[in-house]
Amino acid sequence: MGQVVHSLPEGKPVYGVTSLAGEIYVLRRKKCDQVEVYDVNTYCLQRYLNVPNARSFRNMTSCECYGCIYISDADADADAECIHRLDAQGAATQWPVNDKPEGLSVNAQHNLLVTCCAAGKIKEFTTHGNTVRTVDLPGDVIHPWHAVQTRSGQFIVCHGERGDAVHRVCMISAESADGIVHSHGGQPGLHTDQYYVPRHLAVDNDESVFVVDKYNRGVTLLSPTLDYVREVMSTDQLKWLPVRVYLDTQNRFLYVAESEWKDGWTTGRVVMFSV
Repeated sequence: MGQVVHSLPEGKPVYGVTSLAGEIYVLRRKKCDQVEVYDVNTYCLQRYLNVPNARSFRNMTSCECYGCIYISDADADADAECIHRLDAQGAATQWPVNDKPEGLSVNAQHNLLVTCCAAGKIKEFTTHGNTVRTVDLPGDVIHPWHAVQTRSGQFIVCHGERGDAVHRVCMISAESADGIVHSHGGQPGLHTDQYYVPRHLAVDNDESVFVVDKYNRGVTLLSPTLDYVREVMSTDQLKWLPVRVYLDTQNRFLYVAESEWKDGWTTGRVVMFSV
């Protein structure tokens, strides 16, 4: 099991965590100053970043190459489904997705991958919002939350919402989105080969996969071919529901964002584990 290293302060619900240039970025549901920036060594709060025209956050990721963070925002009622791009000083731009965006990741080409849960698609954009391509996921990949791309070009996707028949992590061929190469999971449940809403992913340098299992309240480690390796933490190391994860590959820290649900998200924090 991983050991708890530190916890950032409790506050508003957390919708994303990442790091950039020696700082930790935490995205919270607030009207302003939504991004908290902490020093990666002292964990001291350094500053806030404001996200203009923010409505309903879904996820956040970062890109070291371009020195920026990306935030997905999806308020269908307001016809606002977009990506926000912020640099380290807070300069902000945004562009439309034209589908509800969920999970975000950056691939080896330094492009942004946006997982569109309701549409069953992955959309790839340049850092300035130009569309590269759209990948249609297989029809049995219902409610895809997050996708990452391996160095060989294959996609690893976690999918499944409460009430769905299948909750799993699957690897999809780069040549054909119809081809599932490997998978782990299936019928929702509590066993080591089952998930109950696998919500978010992080990938190590050797392409091992960390999977946040929301309602089983844990993180599972899978091999590069999606074979079960071990549980990364026990449920008693968390207070609430884990919803996001970020892996600091250099320092070997796993950042787990967890939030409390009481007829809505009420409180959140980030817990760091050594792995």
